[in-house]
Amino acid sequence: MLDLPALLNCFAATSCLITQASTGVIIGMLLFLVASGVTLIFGVLHVVNFAHGAFYMIGAYVAWSAYDATGSYYVAVAAGALVAAVVGILFERLAISRVYKENLLMQLLVCYAFVLICDDAVKIIWGAEYLAMGIPAEFRVPPFRFAGGVIPPFYIFLVCAALAVAFASLMLIRYSHFGKIVRAAAQNATMVSVLGIRVPIYFAALFGLGCALAGMAGALAAPVRSLTPGMGLSILIDSFIVTVIGGMGSIPGALLAALVLGLTRSFGSLGFPLFVDGATFTMMVAILVFRPQGLLGERVTR
Repeated sequence: MLDLPALLNCFAATSCLITQASTGVIIGMLLFLVASGVTLIFGVLHVVNFAHGAFYMIGAYVAWSAYDATGSYYVAVAAGALVAAVVGILFERLAISRVYKENLLMQLLVCYAFVLICDDAVKIIWGAEYLAMGIPAEFRVPPFRFAGGVIPPFYIFLVCAALAVAFASLMLIRYSHFGKIVRAAAQNATMVSVLGIRVPIYFAALFGLGCALAGMAGALAAPVRSLTPGMGLSILIDSFIVTVIGGMGSIPGALLAALVLGLTRSFGSLGFPLFVDGATFTMMVAILVFRPQGLLGERVTR
């Protein structure tokens, strides 16, 4: 179960260290894109969107179809995010908005039903077999070499895209007019409505934004992941682990936790390949026990 020599040898070899670190960062960035949507929705609306993985899957499949039709990866990513956002807004207006004040179990049942519906819809539209997009033509160039390690250009693009999303999301929620309204409405929706602001529209827009981030993550990951119905389940579990470790509602915390989790998975595949999942859940349990608010979350006083 534990292979310390392999792990130590990797740390001693610069090429292995660079390769594993870049792989871990990519895993972390994709996790962050999904977890940031969960964090946005929970941090403002206080809704735990257990259907978030379904939007990741929708983004991946739509991106595959858009790339097949246009040959442009950038169009495919935009299409995946846009369709996920539209479906998310419809889901929020038709279902989630009706259980905002209900208990967690009711929200969970609604989300689980949506996940099952999406899985079957994907099978009907795209089929049950595995699909693969492959590396887009724009990134089929020789990899960069650094200190003996190999870093594909596509990895660099993914990191830059995720960091840009992190910065834009933080600025939107903390400093924009839209962010101020949705944060105020989350605290007292009645008072904000009295001011003539249509709170449901803002809530739907925020929910759609969170789903768009999940769809973008699925579209960005499509070239390096196999597409299959139900593919959102594993990423959903990891995204909630990231959200808990980073702190519910904290975007910087989600980014930090995603990087920690990604590096743990990358290097853990060498040092403890049979305990990678166990290590991530152990970190989550430790955070819940010793720092329930997460690494960068705010302590809630009751």
